[in-house]
Amino acid sequence: MRKIELLAPAKNAEIGIEAIRHGADAVYIGPPAFGARAAAGNSIEDIKRLCDFAHLFGAAVYITFNTILYDNELVEAERMIQQLYEVGVDALIVQDLSLLKMALPPIALHSSTQMDMTNVEKALFIEKMGFSQIVLARESSIDEIRKFYDAVNIPLEGFIHGALCVSYSGRCYVSEACFGRSANRGRCAQFCRLSFDLIDATGRIIEKDKHLLSLQDMNRSASIEEMMDAGISSFKIEGRLKDLNYVKNVTAFYRQAIDKVIDKRQNDYCRTSYGVSTYNFTPNLSKSFNRGFTEYFLHGRSKVHNFSTPKARGEFVGTVERSNRDAFYLEEDVNIAAGDGLCFLNSFGKLEGFRINKIVNGAIFPGRSVRIPRGAKIFRNLDIKFDAMLQKNSAERKIQIEITFNETSEGFSITIADEQGHKIAKDFALEKTIANTPQRENIIKQLSKWGNTIFSVKTFRFNTEEYFIPSSILSTWRREMEQLLIEEHQIKYQRPQRRQTAKDSTYYTQELDYTANVSNHLAKDFYAEHGVNHIAPAFEIKPPQSPTLMTCRHCIRYALGHCPQRHSSPLFWKEPLYLQSSDGKRFRLKFDCAKCEMQVLQS
Repeated sequence: MRKIELLAPAKNAEIGIEAIRHGADAVYIGPPAFGARAAAGNSIEDIKRLCDFAHLFGAAVYITFNTILYDNELVEAERMIQQLYEVGVDALIVQDLSLLKMALPPIALHSSTQMDMTNVEKALFIEKMGFSQIVLARESSIDEIRKFYDAVNIPLEGFIHGALCVSYSGRCYVSEACFGRSANRGRCAQFCRLSFDLIDATGRIIEKDKHLLSLQDMNRSASIEEMMDAGISSFKIEGRLKDLNYVKNVTAFYRQAIDKVIDKRQNDYCRTSYGVSTYNFTPNLSKSFNRGFTEYFLHGRSKVHNFSTPKARGEFVGTVERSNRDAFYLEEDVNIAAGDGLCFLNSFGKLEGFRINKIVNGAIFPGRSVRIPRGAKIFRNLDIKFDAMLQKNSAERKIQIEITFNETSEGFSITIADEQGHKIAKDFALEKTIANTPQRENIIKQLSKWGNTIFSVKTFRFNTEEYFIPSSILSTWRREMEQLLIEEHQIKYQRPQRRQTAKDSTYYTQELDYTANVSNHLAKDFYAEHGVNHIAPAFEIKPPQSPTLMTCRHCIRYALGHCPQRHSSPLFWKEPLYLQSSDGKRFRLKFDCAKCEMQVLQS
């Protein structure tokens, strides 16, 4: 059986713990520094707390140590990795191969999405370098996933849900070029969410004030089994800056969806962690932040963009039947409430939002004056009741145990075994007193009070006469057994160790340009030792002349219905095309039809 992992994001330890409670097999979280989300750093102490909790369920904690490093940071990076290993971290998610030249502990390494895993030759090399897991580029199709799976012998990780970068990850330099904020250093300025004019070579405006690089959000929930069969073993939810409610809802949804496949295919797949999560709500992806959904090239090219807005659209709730100055009516009978946030595309093609003040006999009264035309599609981007449910304790995760209660010569013994084979036993000395009334029910009741713990009693074996044992003593015994069982889980948990490196491996190319992101002498030495003759410095170290700032599978010509390979409509503009920002900066577009890619160039 192939082990299947649900990998959830954690902005902080609290969110990470809730992700585990809601069903995650692993979480990824930022370290105090060197993570590709500079705003999501966490202390070593908090990471230890998260590791201690996750390991009780056999769940893993991965650290996003995935920025490129400068020479003056190498010593601190090496020191921090040692600290992370000491507190129990299971693996590092990395981009910078300078780490392979450091004196690191035997911590497992996973490739970051910043490593731009788009060709099999690179994946084979990374496997030989001792990596334990490879994340494929978000743009990967089912057929491409199969090619990687057939080639490598380590687990493949694939994105399943969340926000999308328009450029291949690791190959986006526009934020650094325009704002001095490097995406490869965790400080992306979200350039792709800005609005632009699209201008042709004659200065003609083709599209005005549109979010031409802004994509919808990924949702591959309908293709989980197909992705498993293609070779994905770890399903990754994007969102290390997302809030608690988002992580709870999305994690719970994918836990249930993945479990349906595993339950159906028990001879093929199993989980990587244990414990059963139950929920006080019904997970619904459309109720969490989204810009509309796309499978994003999983089954070929289709609509991936949302030119109207980079903001959350949410779930569709209905179509406006009629409206007046104060209220409007929907064609559908929908369950909405005062306080909900609704939105629609106005006559300018912009997303306009408002809160509901009240609902009277089907009339919906906005909290402010708003003109909503008949036929407008209404979306809900804030469900006040759903959010309120998620603000509470919305899930618990339990490990089932079996308790055996026996009599000994000196008193009694308790043996506990859990669903994963952990087993503890302890004798308790106590003078035996024959009970005047039946005690069996009370003994079972007191020893089964595990309600506020992570354990749940599945079966209880009672193998003794009915002696009187005070409830207070039984409660003390139960608490002692709980602590012993937790310690047994902690002792028996085994972290993966870093795989051995093949010393004679040669890199698949002898020349590296700035897109290899080599930003320190150790990384340069590493590539040189593996056969690379020419190594250009990273963009952040020395920007090249007239660089490509973005390389995208998303194509504006295709989105506008003028792809020369797929559409027959003639072009009405003169190329080259340019994106022009609100401050007047221009970026030339280059279309590589052979690769079916679009590049954004510095003009």
